[in-house]
Amino acid sequence: MSRWITRDPLSLDALLTETSGVDAGALVVFGGVVRRDDDDVQVAGLDYDVHTTMAEKAVRAVEEEILGRDGILACRIVHRTGYVPAGEPSVLVVVRGRHRPEAFQAARDGIDRVKARAPIWKEDVTEEGRRRPHGASEGTPLEPSEG
Repeated sequence: MSRWITRDPLSLDALLTETSGVDAGALVVFGGVVRRDDDDVQVAGLDYDVHTTMAEKAVRAVEEEILGRDGILACRIVHRTGYVPAGEPSVLVVVRGRHRPEAFQAARDGIDRVKARAPIWKEDVTEEGRRRPHGASEGTPLEPSEG
């Protein structure tokens, strides 16, 4: 199992434990959670597809960039793939820093960079089981489910 990309439900507690033990004055957590209502369409969940090797490399690189900043003491980012039900997180970013301004900026930059660089695509799955590309995910490699 990858440290950065997983099919398993995400654990904030695990990331907090991984980043604990540093002398941080600030802890910033960002969680991207699947919304049920998206543009007036009731979404049961999102189905994420990923090029795992490239996505792991991209997320790992973003973590390293964030860790290279002054005042940042820890950074962990993990993204879920496969089907993620509405209400559950699909991505978590945990940053610990000496002070809040740099920690907030690092967390924001972390999620923005992962979204821009990691080859991860998503499709909405409606309550009726219909699928549609989600937002900027046009051209997703996901195939319609059979059944």
